[in-house]
Amino acid sequence: MGNLCGLLSPEPVKSARPTSSKARPPSPPSVIASLSNRWSKLRSSSSSRKDNRSIQEQALAAAIILQHRRQNGKSTPVDRSSSLRYTSPSGPKKQGLPRSCSSRARSVTDPLLQPHQLLNQDVKLDELETNHLVLVHGGGFGAWCWYKTIALLEEAGFKVMPIDLTGSGFNSFDTSEVTSISQYVKPLTDHLEKLANDEKVILVGHDFGGTCISYAMELFPSKITKAVFIAAAMLRNGQSTLDMWSQQAASNDLMQKAQIFLYANGKDQPPTAIDLDKSFLSDLLFNQSPAKDVALAAVSMRPIPFKPVLEKLSLSDVNYGSVRRFYIETPEDNAISVELQDNMIKLNPPERVFRLKGADHSPFFSKPQALHKLLVEISKIHPLDQVLEKDGLG
Repeated sequence: MGNLCGLLSPEPVKSARPTSSKARPPSPPSVIASLSNRWSKLRSSSSSRKDNRSIQEQALAAAIILQHRRQNGKSTPVDRSSSLRYTSPSGPKKQGLPRSCSSRARSVTDPLLQPHQLLNQDVKLDELETNHLVLVHGGGFGAWCWYKTIALLEEAGFKVMPIDLTGSGFNSFDTSEVTSISQYVKPLTDHLEKLANDEKVILVGHDFGGTCISYAMELFPSKITKAVFIAAAMLRNGQSTLDMWSQQAASNDLMQKAQIFLYANGKDQPPTAIDLDKSFLSDLLFNQSPAKDVALAAVSMRPIPFKPVLEKLSLSDVNYGSVRRFYIETPEDNAISVELQDNMIKLNPPERVFRLKGADHSPFFSKPQALHKLLVEISKIHPLDQVLEKDGLG
């Protein structure tokens, strides 16, 4: 996450906080039921009576319920105020999508859309290379961060699989015990390995998730039709995530202030994980995002394993290079500057670049509708040889 510039300084950036020897386990059914009841009550309460604490509880309850039901193979509708999901775009009552709970004015780049405009973008699923998208979160995040994107894509007919990487989200593994990139991305590689030989996916990676999908592209190029990097590390052969982030080490004061290095093996040993000071989260990662999504992140984010950030990737042209890459830039990003994003694009050019105007580092919160439209658009882009053949030019 970010530039990890504390590692480049001769003095420690911050003293480490004590770390728990065990990560929190997934919530039991009794807790899920309790949260479900709380969630129902909170939804019916007047917005004028919601304080910060109720917003936090609402966001956390929604995320846990969604994850629990997905793990049990159940599809669940999500409240419109959170996901903009509709059961039917052709219902008798037509109305615009509700505004975000954020106090900021909605940008014209993420306008209010009618349901049919958002969900039925002339998507003919049988003409796509694949309608299966695998969503890979960034450092500190979890599958929970995609809840709006999941709802929108599923409503449009896509098959969506959000991944909790090892030690992240609802995965119960201790983050400080993750010692390699292969261990960190194992939930992703396990999913790809189990796919049928003729089944292909589109990988979507955010932030440090860009490194993770690059690793997977090298291992399973025949199962991946496209890779989408969203404000993500897009590395070249022999680079580590730290190599890339260090390019903005001297300029990101906010990241330096936010980083907290954790030492599960003692201060005389290298750090085992990196945490972020919660008081800096809003400005660093969510400066354009709704308040309740910031609250959800504040209670859901976990430390980032340290060793995978240092590991250099081995990427070949024949494997990694054979997968079509697309990049989505986030110009209002305070964690990964647009200059760094442009530099990664220049040094390792993808097939196409999209700029999501008004998006902060977390466009799945700040620009969910516009991000959804881009993901659908990318899914519809056919290989050049197929386009030429279709036009009679091949």
